[in-house]
Amino acid sequence: MLKGISKLISPELLKILMEMGHGDEIVLADANFPAASHTQRLVRCDGHPIPELLEAIMQLFPLDEYVDHPAALMQVVPGDNVETPIWKRYHEILAPHTHVKEPFEEVERFAFYERAKKAYAIVATGESALYANLILKKGVIGDAEN
Repeated sequence: MLKGISKLISPELLKILMEMGHGDEIVLADANFPAASHTQRLVRCDGHPIPELLEAIMQLFPLDEYVDHPAALMQVVPGDNVETPIWKRYHEILAPHTHVKEPFEEVERFAFYERAKKAYAIVATGESALYANLILKKGVIGDAEN
């Protein structure tokens, strides 16, 4: 344990966040996402819901301010009658950490899978909400933030 770092951030996840560079992406995957088959760097956070994990990560993780959308959501499949209230929660969590008015882009399901395969890592969570998958693009930290 360390001061100032959430107990939700495992040593493995902290290492991954530290290794990532500007423009690298990390996927926070819900419990239904095929995480193990889509990545070479898998971090297990089973049992943890994404919103709480996202809050902890955002205390450490700069979002990319040089792109229109530093975060991506898996688009609801057309015809799938599913509500996504978790997206509102994500917006509430990310809003204080970005100057971008609308930080999210919606990515078609299979395009999301392909993008996830290219991500630096996938964090497998216990999140049970449907369409709760989230991609974050890492930004930079300036001298004033060190």
